[in-house]
Amino acid sequence: MTDERPERPEPNAQPELRASDADRDRVAEVLRDALAEGRLDMEEFDERLEAAYKARTYGELAPLTRDLPGAGAAAPATPVSFVKEPRPEGAVDWPARIGGEASSTWAAALFGGFGRKGRWTVGEKFTAFAMFGGGDIDLREARFASRDVVINCFTIMGGIQVKVPPELDVTVKGFGFMGGVDDRASGGGTPGSPRVIIRGFALMGGVGVDRKVTREERLRLKEERRQDKLERRTAHHEELEGHRDRHADRHELRLARHEERRERQWERAEERRERRER
Repeated sequence: MTDERPERPEPNAQPELRASDADRDRVAEVLRDALAEGRLDMEEFDERLEAAYKARTYGELAPLTRDLPGAGAAAPATPVSFVKEPRPEGAVDWPARIGGEASSTWAAALFGGFGRKGRWTVGEKFTAFAMFGGGDIDLREARFASRDVVINCFTIMGGIQVKVPPELDVTVKGFGFMGGVDDRASGGGTPGSPRVIIRGFALMGGVGVDRKVTREERLRLKEERRQDKLERRTAHHEELEGHRDRHADRHELRLARHEERRERQWERAEERRERRER
């Protein structure tokens, strides 16, 4: 009886399967090794690394390392995992937040306000308008109907505030006439993040975008700081206790030496007294 085990599927055999963040990280590690060994120059490395983190399927990942050695073999494609690995604490599970039907594709405020926050689903294209009023768009706990989302914000003598998590890939573009569009929140996100483009137009108003953590994440970070502070305080107290113990030991040693000197002096005095009495 032969022990036949099913072969592990290769990326090229099922190129349409979705890649995980761990798969992209493995490809990035192979590219970094190739750069260090001189197999890739910096320009090629940057191009392939960017393509790796933008890849959605195994078929997009495999060509990036096809001409590079890996794991001591001659020149295999980088193996990718079909098993979901545990995520670090606090990391965002982006794949679980991408997809589904949009719960909202527009919002408007006229002499008033609107809000989109909590666990809502952003449409592939979302349009917000505020005139003599204001709006609040919160993406920190939102889902995304598509990996690529465009949010258009128009304000006339009003304001729209967009809150995004620090891990989200955000690009802010816009124009303001007697107003402004704040693009300081533009920046990349963590691997697997949706790509959100925020376009703003402000006429005597403003569109602001801020990166803020959620309340739960803020409490978690606060608890981590509290625990770290408690550990440092405990270590400091232990150090003080150790210092006190060492000080007490030195004090006892000095007392013992002092007592020993007194005994020797008393013995010598007794010897002199005995000699005189003779």
